[in-house]
Amino acid sequence: MLCLASFVAVVDNTIVTIALPSMRRELGFSGADAGWVLNGYLLAFGGLLLLCGRGADLWGRRRLFLVGLALFGVSSLVGGLASAPWVLVLGRVLQGVSAASFVPASLSLLTSIFVGGEERNRAVGVYGGMGALGFVVGMVGGGVITDLLGWRWVLFVNVPVALVALLVALLAVPESRGEDVPRVLDVPGAATVTLALAALIYAVTKVSEGGRTSILVFGVAGVLLLVCFAVAERRSSAPLVPLGVIMYGPVVFPTRRSFCSP
Repeated sequence: MLCLASFVAVVDNTIVTIALPSMRRELGFSGADAGWVLNGYLLAFGGLLLLCGRGADLWGRRRLFLVGLALFGVSSLVGGLASAPWVLVLGRVLQGVSAASFVPASLSLLTSIFVGGEERNRAVGVYGGMGALGFVVGMVGGGVITDLLGWRWVLFVNVPVALVALLVALLAVPESRGEDVPRVLDVPGAATVTLALAALIYAVTKVSEGGRTSILVFGVAGVLLLVCFAVAERRSSAPLVPLGVIMYGPVVFPTRRSFCSP
């Protein structure tokens, strides 16, 4: 069930990419607006990923995993039933929010359930492999489903998958929390890093459209917000990201020799 989260998150993006021309024709997207079917997902997913990861530590990884799966099923249904462009984009944004919820929660659960050593290495390897498999399945499956059933079914197919995963996870996945994590949320850090990631991702999405002004404005804004994030983490008593990760990378990531030493 946990590896399924990695698989579904990748499939959901690639499968919609293939179906996008059909969506554009049927719903009457104008100009480059159809790009928001993809960008809406990426902005929500990338922007909220770190915040939801901390939320899983604070409020329960299993809880956030289940909430994310439930929201994923509902948002997929909303997108599949869309009769207007904005409804489809809304469904995709909600899918991005749900993926940002269950992906970090699933990986945290994986590393807490499977203890260190060969068992955990194997589990993490399978988890990463499922993400790579999801890319291939999404590219092939998107074309097959769109040709045979129509573009709406690339979203409808997520509903039974989410439902089955939700039911099984209720029975099979134990609850887990971050034991050494402060029980408060770093609001300034969460706000700045979420806005920074969203701004940078938006700047990247504008590259294909050639919007140099937008790329420059949002790119600079994203970098400045990352600087603000680093400052907020330095001053916070309960930082979202440990200060050593930002300021002292070599301390957190030792040399190869130290990894190999007894």
